[in-house]
Formats: sequence, C-alpha cells, structure tokens
Amino acid sequence: MEQLQCLLLMFEVSNGLVARAESVQLGLDTTIGYSHLGGAISSHNTMPGKKRWSWLVIAVLGLVLLSMLVPLAFLLGLHNGFHSVAHPGDANEQRKSGSTKKAVSSSSPVVKGGKLTRVDEVLRNHGPTLPKELRRHSVKKTENKTTGFAVPIQVSNPPPQKHNVVAGSSTEGTKTNQVTGESEKTCELKFGSYCLWRQQHREKVKDFIVKKMKDQLYVARAYYPSVAKIPKLDQFTQEIKQSIQEFERILSESSSDIDLPPQVEKKMQKMETTITKAKSAVVDCNNVDKKLRQLVDLTEDEANFHMKQSAFLYQLAVQTTPKSLHCLSMGLTVEYFKTSPDGADLSESLLNPDLHHYVIFSNNVLASSVVINSTVMHAKVSRKHVFHVLTDKQSFFSMKMWFFTTSYKDAKVHVLNIEDLDLLEGQSSSHLSMPQELRLSFQSMSKSRTEYISVFSHLHYSLARIFPTLKKIILLDDDIVVQRDLSTLWNIDMNEKVIGAVQFCKLKLGAIKNYLGKENYDADSCMWMSGINVIDLVRWRKKDVTKTYQGLVQRRLTGKTTLGATMLTFQGLLFALDDSWVLSGLGHNYGITNEAINKAAVLHFNGNMKPWLELGIPAYKIHWRKFLNHENRFLTDCNVNP
Repeated sequence: MEQLQCLLLMFEVSNGLVARAESVQLGLDTTIGYSHLGGAISSHNTMPGKKRWSWLVIAVLGLVLLSMLVPLAFLLGLHNGFHSVAHPGDANEQRKSGSTKKAVSSSSPVVKGGKLTRVDEVLRNHGPTLPKELRRHSVKKTENKTTGFAVPIQVSNPPPQKHNVVAGSSTEGTKTNQVTGESEKTCELKFGSYCLWRQQHREKVKDFIVKKMKDQLYVARAYYPSVAKIPKLDQFTQEIKQSIQEFERILSESSSDIDLPPQVEKKMQKMETTITKAKSAVVDCNNVDKKLRQLVDLTEDEANFHMKQSAFLYQLAVQTTPKSLHCLSMGLTVEYFKTSPDGADLSESLLNPDLHHYVIFSNNVLASSVVINSTVMHAKVSRKHVFHVLTDKQSFFSMKMWFFTTSYKDAKVHVLNIEDLDLLEGQSSSHLSMPQELRLSFQSMSKSRTEYISVFSHLHYSLARIFPTLKKIILLDDDIVVQRDLSTLWNIDMNEKVIGAVQFCKLKLGAIKNYLGKENYDADSCMWMSGINVIDLVRWRKKDVTKTYQGLVQRRLTGKTTLGATMLTFQGLLFALDDSWVLSGLGHNYGITNEAINKAAVLHFNGNMKPWLELGIPAYKIHWRKFLNHENRFLTDCNVNP
C-alpha cells in the first residue's frame, strides 16, 4: 500500500513536469511564429534563439525521464532490500481488528549496540512465509567457527512409525528379533550389539586441539586445488602445500593433545593465516565446494569402514576364548592324562534324592568354578550340596582335572560328558549343542535397547532321563554369581507347576510371534529366562514335558534357537519366582547401581561382556573375581587374571 501511494505521487509529479514542458514548447512555437509574422526580429537573430530553445526542450525531457526512472528504481530497491516504513493507516487497521503480533524468540533479529542489523531487518520484514509442513521439517544452518562454511543441520523430528518384529541373524550364530520401523535399517542389524554399546557409552571428545587441527587441514585441502590453478599464486601454493604436509605428519603421529609436539599453537596460527589468505584469493567457489564435499564423503566412507572393522573385532573378542583360558584348559587336559585321577565321583551318593542337586551346562572351567564356589560359600550346610557339571567331550578332561584338584568345603562335584549319554531320541549328539543366549534388539523413537534372553537348549529336555532317581533340581547358568543361601528354593511350593523362573515382562510373547507359528498362546504373557530355575522332575515326567517339546520341534518351531518351542512347552507350567532372586543385565547394562547389586540373591551376567573377558564391565567384575582362587598353580602358570 505504501509503495503504491508513493508510485502514484511520483506519477503525478512526472505528469506535471511533462505538462510544464509542453507549455514551454508551446510558448516557444508562439514566439517563433510571432517573429515571422511581425518581422520585428531579424533572420540572423532568430536562428540562434531557436537553437537555445531546442536544447532547453531536450534538457527538460531528460529531466522528465529521470524523474520517472529514479522513483521506479527506488521503489524496486525498497522491495528487494530496504526497510519499508510502517504506514499509520496499517497500525490503525490493526488496532481496529484487535490483532496482535507476538515475537518469536527463534526468529528475533540480532541486536548490535541496541539496534537491529540491516540484514536481520530485511529478513524479518521481507522473508518468505513457509507452509506449516516445511516449517516442521525446516533445516537450520549454522556456521562452522573453524572453516567459515555454512553446514546444514537437520532439526526436524521423524514422523511416528509403526513397530513390527523383524527377524535377523546375528553374528553370534543366533537369531535376532529386531523391533524397528518399516523402512528404517537400524544400527543393530548393520553392526551388531557393538554399535548400540558405542552409542550408549560414547565419550565426549577431549582432544580439542587435535580436532581443530583436523578441521583446518580439511579447509586447506579444499582450497589448495583452486589456488594451485592461479599462476600468480605459485609461491602461496607452495606455502599451503607445506602447511598441509606438516599437519598430516603431526596428525599421523599424534591422536591426542598430550602427544602433540611443542609449539603446535604457532603452527596452528600459521595455518589459520594461510587459510585466511586462501579465502581472500579470487577462486571459483564451486570448485572449493566440490573438493570439500569430496573430502567429507571420503572421510565418511573411512569412518564407516573402521566402524565395521571395530564391530567385527568386538564380536571376535566376544566369541573367541581368551589365550589364558585356552592355556588353562590345555594344561588341565595334559595334567589329567599324566596323573589319571580315579573315578571316585561315580559313587551312588551323588544321586541321592535327599541331597540338594544343582545342574550346570558349561564348557568353561573358570566360570563353572565361580558358580560352585559362590553357591557353597553362602550355603549354611555345604555337605548337602551336589553339583552336576554337564560338558562336551573337548572340555571333559580339563573339567575332571580341575574339580578333582579343587575342593569346595564339603560339597561334591560330578562331571558328565553329554556325548556319552543316551539323550533325546532321534537327536544326534552334534545337534545337542551347549546353551546359547538369544539377543533381542528393539528400536523405539527415543533410543535403541538390547536384551539378552537365556533360554533352554535341546540338552535341558534330557534332564529327566539323565537323572532318573532325582525329584527336584536347581538349574544354574555358568554366568551367574550367588550372593545368598539358596536353601529356601528347595522348600518353595510351586502349586503343581513344573518350573520356577523369574519372569521377564519387558518382552511379551506377542513380540516373538515369528517364532511361535500358528500355535495358540497368550500374546500378553511375559517371557522368562534361565539363569536360575527350580525344576520339579516328578511333575516333569508326569506332564511328559519332553514329549511336548519334541512335538513342537517336529512342527518346526525351532531352528538355531529353541526360543519358540521353550516358551510354548512351559505354557501354564511356569511358577513365577520373586524378582529379587535374580538381577540380570550385568553383561551389557552399565546403569545398574551398587544398591541393586547388593540386594540381589543372584547376579546374572547375561550379555556379551562376560566377566572372564577383557570386555567385561570393570565395575561388575569385582563381584565375580572375588570367588576365584588366584593362588591356584594352574591359574598362575597361564597368567589367568580376568
């Protein structure tokens, strides 16, 4: 409105100037005509006067054109870049309509010295109005203080996604249930649990000088090709090249601020001066932009490669037996064949149903020893305890030698080779592998979460046949530490149930429907974990649990893991133990407090970071290490110090 009024006003002024010029021209013509008619003016005086009036007309017409073009140019400049002055009429209309404007903090202009900067005023008053959809997914730009380039930062929130269960194979040889968005490929599927561990426990960058040097090196590399193309800047090109080579040499030898050589600040100031000169040079910005993008892409590819390599090494460290433990197993095996211990552990007293029988499936000597030692140390009466360690043929002799030379108060240890036993019908001994954990990963809108579920293997369903005379057993995993007396569990009333276990209600059966097939089940039922389980073998045989499991296996509800078949086998046969019995997550969760650890009866180190590995969480390993006999000669010879 303001611009239109100004345009009309200038148009009226220009029309007045044109009319005035026409009147001058008319007076000129009248004067010339009068001189011809009256003859009062001589011919030699008339021609010079006519020329003077002609130049006057041309000058007036030029002024008229300028008077029209200048206001037009001014109005165009006002629309594109100048601040328009508020018209009183607009304010009156706003007051009449009662509309008010509220200042938004994110869009308020920058104030310098109490006044708005010209650029901010122009952006505020003449900036485009975006639709709501674009505003929600807008991209803000921030300036990198080191490089001076504008870097886009996405600030939009992703739209809500439906969650579904996606089955994927993990690097550990077990299947993974991945709860994720329909179109989102998560970090867990790409890099395994290492990536989630890296995200959850990322440390802040402390080496700021090294980081700043890398930024300067990137900018110098981006400008170098463009500056090198200018013949007049040959000397400056050599200066940039030398600075780049010097920074590359320093960063190749130093990865932290402590390792940096002396006087590195002077070198950084020199590089900063070089970058400033490069920015002031007349170069093609498109070439600089392309080079910088190329460097960023190469760095991203390199980082992706190192992340994959780190994830592989992480999984390798998790699955590989440490050198010291391998030495321990081999040393015990050699010692067994040298001494040939007797078979005193085959006495009938080991199968007395009146004793407290514990069963451990393991091929790890050190882990089994800690489980037995921690249980016995907290037992009120140790002479009633009998531990049955079921292992494979490869670890059998080392297990026999270890428990033959190591005593646990008055408790007895019985070692069995599962390959020598007549177990499930129709199952080969190679199929009866040792128990494994199942990793289940979840992707939500806020964060990623991984849980480790230890479930029964095929071996567990042979317990009734392996121990035909026993009535009740307590099943222990080899990655636990006992902190209380377990005698109460032997007298617990399970209300005609077959198995007692701690429920895991963070995960429902409906979330693993891919493993359950078309069987009938309650989708809202909680899952449960092994770790510590009370099993009534009398009711097991009465319910014929082994036959139920075999029927589910024949319907292909199991593969590399027995998750689906195990959960359906014990449907309606599970007695829920109190949650205070077992504290899980010490093999992957850094957020467990000391108070919770001290209250738990059993600590379960489920997860990749087992306490006997170097990857084990140091804050939790102390609760496991205190049950090791560090003076044992086999541990000393192999330098076992987890």
